[in-house]
Amino acid sequence: MSNPGIEDLIKLLPQTFVPERAAGVDADIQLHVSGENGGDWFVAIHQQTIKVEPGTTPNPQLTFSASAQDILDVFSGKLDATRAFMSGRLHLKGNLGQAMRLANLFSMDRAQL
Repeated sequence: MSNPGIEDLIKLLPQTFVPERAAGVDADIQLHVSGENGGDWFVAIHQQTIKVEPGTTPNPQLTFSASAQDILDVFSGKLDATRAFMSGRLHLKGNLGQAMRLANLFSMDRAQL
């Protein structure tokens, strides 16, 4: 996939999800993406399954907010996620411990590009 956009990345979330790593995770997550091709997506991880849909959820345990470009840069390795958070380019609201755990639930090796 050359020059993937934010929607391409969102579509990859279920493919790259590793259910066996999600034991004990029970999370409703809101993604708010600003900028070109931005939007809102709702991610539900329950009973080692994932569901990703456009839109919002009323009571997420965790909300990620960032520009589409910053999110793409984090996933491509051009921008370190911790550095993005510390510099205010990535905003997290809610259970920050859970945010740290979420990164381990995905593997790009599983992506069908």
